[in-house]
Amino acid sequence: MHTIDLAYVGRGPHEELVTYIADQQDFYADEGVHVSLRDGCTWDPERLRRCATIGLGRTLLSRLSGGIPWVALNVNTDRPLFWFLARPGLTSLADLAGRRLAVHPPHTGPGVFTRIILRQAGLDPDRDLHTLVRPPGDYSMDLRRLRDGEIDAAVVGDTMAPEAVAAENGWQVLAFVGDHFQVPTVGVAVDPTYVDPDGPAVQAVVRAHRRALQVIQNDPDTTVRHLQTFLGGHTADEVRAHYAKFIAPHFTTDGQVDPAFGAAVITAVAAELGLRADFTGADFYRTANTAQ
Repeated sequence: MHTIDLAYVGRGPHEELVTYIADQQDFYADEGVHVSLRDGCTWDPERLRRCATIGLGRTLLSRLSGGIPWVALNVNTDRPLFWFLARPGLTSLADLAGRRLAVHPPHTGPGVFTRIILRQAGLDPDRDLHTLVRPPGDYSMDLRRLRDGEIDAAVVGDTMAPEAVAAENGWQVLAFVGDHFQVPTVGVAVDPTYVDPDGPAVQAVVRAHRRALQVIQNDPDTTVRHLQTFLGGHTADEVRAHYAKFIAPHFTTDGQVDPAFGAAVITAVAAELGLRADFTGADFYRTANTAQ
């Protein structure tokens, strides 16, 4: 049996669900690979590049800014599962002008996506609102600050079902990030310097993940049961509603991405970072070259 280290660099179902299903359904074992799942959330790029990773947004940023030759071999979704939650009185992104917004750091994937979306709404993220930068992951402090009125809005991820949280607290969901900016954010990526993209272990992981994507599309009951593991603070009905609206419609069935779409994404992210991309969509998104 082959072995491989696989690192996640974020929390929540968008990052972990496909891997979790592949493990729980024994797809890794079926494909002849033993996967050691590693917490790479705080790893620097040099350490991360020595194993396969799930986070495509982070690898794209580090290829643009650091020249690490990451390649993405599988894509789970191109809809970043993040939301703008706001206190009553705000009804649109434009209403954030002059308000206090909790955001991810600007050098992270969700931080960059947020800045792009704010600019699309006519807001300068550095001048038109007051941002509170905090680490991604656990958003419980954001929820507390929203309840206490210390902030007006927050960009949160899917460690919760945001629509259920908003309804419970009388808040607004100003926007689903995936409706405003599409970018492949999770899947499988490797740095060929250290991990062979065509190696049997990597190919086995990709095949297992594509089988998990089929479960997400074709077996709602199994998927919701696994999703409940991540969203234990919600009722079964809330989890199923979250799956139906944000997971099933937006996860791929085959792990593929159109290189032309990838090129547009790279251009947009590079522009926000003030960098120039020296690689193409086909260079980075090599999903079509992966064994079925």
